Amino acid sequence: MTELQSFGLRLVDPTAGAASRRGGAGPSDHKAVTVDGHTIMVPVHTSSAWNSPYTALAPDAEGRSTITRGTIPIASVSFPKQPRFYRLQTFDGVPYSHIATLHGSDVLATTVLQTCIRYESRRKTCKFCAIGQSLAAGRTVARKTPEQLAEVARAAVLLDGVKHMVLTTGTPNATDRGAAILCESAFAIKAAVDIPIQGQCEPPDDDQWFHRMHAAGIDTLGMHLEVVTPEVRERIMPGKANVPVSRYMSAFEAAVGVFGRGQVSTYVLAGLGDTPEAILETCDRLLALGVYPFVVPFVPISGTPLEDHAPPTPEFMKAILQPLGRRVAAANLRSSDIKAGCGKCGACSSLSVYES
Repeated sequence: MTELQSFGLRLVDPTAGAASRRGGAGPSDHKAVTVDGHTIMVPVHTSSAWNSPYTALAPDAEGRSTITRGTIPIASVSFPKQPRFYRLQTFDGVPYSHIATLHGSDVLATTVLQTCIRYESRRKTCKFCAIGQSLAAGRTVARKTPEQLAEVARAAVLLDGVKHMVLTTGTPNATDRGAAILCESAFAIKAAVDIPIQGQCEPPDDDQWFHRMHAAGIDTLGMHLEVVTPEVRERIMPGKANVPVSRYMSAFEAAVGVFGRGQVSTYVLAGLGDTPEAILETCDRLLALGVYPFVVPFVPISGTPLEDHAPPTPEFMKAILQPLGRRVAAANLRSSDIKAGCGKCGACSSLSVYES
């Protein structure tokens, strides 16, 4: 699984299973693949994937496929099916798939606000981000209303057995940084359907927002560092780097006091310039605070400034994930205990496999 997420996968039949995802906020250019009972997101639209040594053969009538390396069969896999809720549209005529999408096998995810104060500025934009791509391509809408989100979430639970939901957002301002949007969205969703929700935003300027988000129905919180070394942060995401790591750490401590140990997490993108030692040192600080450090391999997305940046090698990822998995388990902060969100899903990283 670690090698698949580093090298990517060539598909004989690109239409197999649920549709792959291109562009948009967060990890992209992936397809969900189930290997040995674990559903992971594997790059399929990147240049590294086109040259991957791994190929997925066309699935059989029951949806099973074989991954080969060269001509040698490596593993039997399957692809999660296209969800039924994708066939529907909202009362105001918007396709459900433009409001929220299936991630992994049982997670509903949406970017509530598909714009960001930094994305339009070359000087401020995060160089890995493609938040505007799906909007420009007409695959989503700029702002999902609370009513739309509630309608789609209820359908996804009833029709497809979705088990938890992720609400992320572009950053609309430098004060609450999206927390207010997440509050109104979560409140409407929880009024319509009982589903655990993770909210994701940058640290707001006032720690009271953590209490407001929790009261609105957000069960877990993600505040994503992405990069941990100050000089690399400044180079890769110059706008977001204005929020220093020290503010993230104080926000993490305050958020854990509200949501509880293990219910606050952060994304770390490995392969952008941070050394394994720097990532592990930061993860130790996070674990001490009760924060789950979700380390994922960087995937270069077409159309971004980093589209030609090489993904990390499997050896690089194993040098981080193997010791980190042991440390996560020792801290009793396993992904399986998270109520909702990316860490619980685990599809964008093989970290959970190392949590022995």
